[in-house]
Amino acid sequence: MQYSAFSGFDHIASGSLAEVYEACHDDPGALIFDRRDGRVVDIDPRFPPSSQGPRPGRPKLGVVAREVTLLPRHWDWLATQPGGASVALRKLVHEASSDPKAIARARRDAAYRLATVLVGNAPGYEEAMRALYGGHKEEFAAHIEPWPRDVREILADLTKEAF
Repeated sequence: MQYSAFSGFDHIASGSLAEVYEACHDDPGALIFDRRDGRVVDIDPRFPPSSQGPRPGRPKLGVVAREVTLLPRHWDWLATQPGGASVALRKLVHEASSDPKAIARARRDAAYRLATVLVGNAPGYEEAMRALYGGHKEEFAAHIEPWPRDVREILADLTKEAF
């Protein structure tokens, strides 16, 4: 369940991008959120997400080439690592992103983004966000209690690992 759609404060669907898009594409006010980062997903209706299985041929690995700027001593160290710079950097990123503190921070950021879009003007919003980033689970829950049920439920789910 990577995506969730809302129409106003009402939860429409959760699931794969194709499933969620299918459930809400007729609702012009629907917003689809990526639950991993809390960002709104913008879908071009001319190219809707497909629910078909894997396509024949070589799978796309999702590798993206970007520029990395390091000092010469960093490049020297990377050159000595088994598998070279790319493997070493992937390992370092994987280890850092698996850190419980990094996971908690990512979950807080996702909840913040989603809450800002859905209920950014709601009473108690600022207090709830301060409690979220302060690590105060009970206080956060108390501030979001008056909010619509569907919004509270998705935020509770997103923040399971945030505290």
